[in-house]
Amino acid sequence: MAQGSLDLAGEQLTVMAEVAFQRVAVDDDPVLEALARHAVAEVLTVCMRLAPEVGDHHGELRQHLLKFVGQPIDCVGNQRFELVGLGSLGHAPTVTGASRLWQDRMPMRFAADRPLGVAPATVLDYRELARRRLPRQLFDYVDGGACEETTMQANVADLEAVLLRQVVMRDVSVRDPAVEVLGQRLALPIVLAPVGLAGMLARRAEVQAARAAEAAGVPFVESTVSICGVEEVARATAAAPWFQLYVMRDRSYAEDLMGRAAAVGSPVLVLTIDLAVVGARYRDTRNAVVGQPGTWARVRRGLDLIAHPRWIATVALGGRPLSFGNLEKAVPGARSPASFKDWVDAQFDPSVTWEDVAWVRDNWKGRLVVKGVLDPDDARRAVDAGVDGIVVSNHGGRQLDAVPSTARALPAIADAVGDRVEVLADGGVRTGLDVVKMVALGARAVLIGRPWAWAVAARGEAGVRHVLAGITADIDTALALTGRTSPAALDRSALWR
Repeated sequence: MAQGSLDLAGEQLTVMAEVAFQRVAVDDDPVLEALARHAVAEVLTVCMRLAPEVGDHHGELRQHLLKFVGQPIDCVGNQRFELVGLGSLGHAPTVTGASRLWQDRMPMRFAADRPLGVAPATVLDYRELARRRLPRQLFDYVDGGACEETTMQANVADLEAVLLRQVVMRDVSVRDPAVEVLGQRLALPIVLAPVGLAGMLARRAEVQAARAAEAAGVPFVESTVSICGVEEVARATAAAPWFQLYVMRDRSYAEDLMGRAAAVGSPVLVLTIDLAVVGARYRDTRNAVVGQPGTWARVRRGLDLIAHPRWIATVALGGRPLSFGNLEKAVPGARSPASFKDWVDAQFDPSVTWEDVAWVRDNWKGRLVVKGVLDPDDARRAVDAGVDGIVVSNHGGRQLDAVPSTARALPAIADAVGDRVEVLADGGVRTGLDVVKMVALGARAVLIGRPWAWAVAARGEAGVRHVLAGITADIDTALALTGRTSPAALDRSALWR
């Protein structure tokens, strides 16, 4: 990019920021402050985009940035920006009044030494790898939530706010993270949650995740709307997966699915009960995944796919057939998930009541769990209906926005029915420390969905194994430093009050 263009872009954005900051200083207006934040975000974005192109002009970029910022800023709003390629910003030679105002409002942040970045270390590292490798429309389908995603974010934030109580000088020389859940011994208090369309994220993703789960000694839950059918997943592992079912309008087909799951030896049926209607997921709307996209939207979606040749080679071509393996009998001849859409959309049944659990019981002889409970009264009704377990869940924040996070809802439900039924939970879990917190709040075990979905999208079975190994290590550390030797010993006394 020409130096003149660089200067012009920097000057224009600097003016935007200076004006915004001056108005904030005069009016102390939160709307204008948001405008100032936006201006800073614009400058950081331009810096990132131009950095590879401007060669020796990094100094000018730094000066434009430092003119009104005065320090490295690594987070603006909900978006994270890294000054890739700019090198060390050093110290600002001068700090304008505008930047002083910003510093007064924002705590000083020091950039940590940048690691090599050659290997993922956390679930969020795998999220970033998945974001890079997946078409945006697929990444947002997994990553997004309902409406403004308030509940989805609260799932994470509220769990992060729960603090563990560290105690020392206890004999924790022998630790065992295993638990008994629904008649099974699990090596960890973890279950890989059902994730619809997972086979669009990686080649035969459900099979890869099920193998990783088996290697870790934990169950995998096969979704009704998985790409791989339950028989394919069962053939790939020694232990049959659990099976997740929706209460469909077509009860005869639901009965057939229960029969197929039983035939492969699935020990647990997870009945999803919070999908009377589908939540509004704005990311899907913006990506034209829902509704009737126009020509330009279809072109953009096509370009999104073409821009990811690795995904095309390994999944779109190498992962075929890309159909719903559990629903092929319902829609004969369908060859892609889009071909099943009308049938699937027509199956959600808003007339379902607790009395329908009896129908499920008549057709399922194994353990029965209902998933999607957030209210203690609903938990009591579930117990009265004869279920073996409940999953405290808001569907990962993907159904009704502005409802409590699972970390907030779990304790009251565990207190209400924990002595009568096994209580599990999901939502917002990103580390083994989060698992320990959930168990201390009252869960017997925790379901994780997005973490394994991101991992399988990034690195297949190896990625899921790595994530589970990291969670295992976290759990072991947390048990030792809270003075516990097993999850059974965890209760709310393990939390800081």
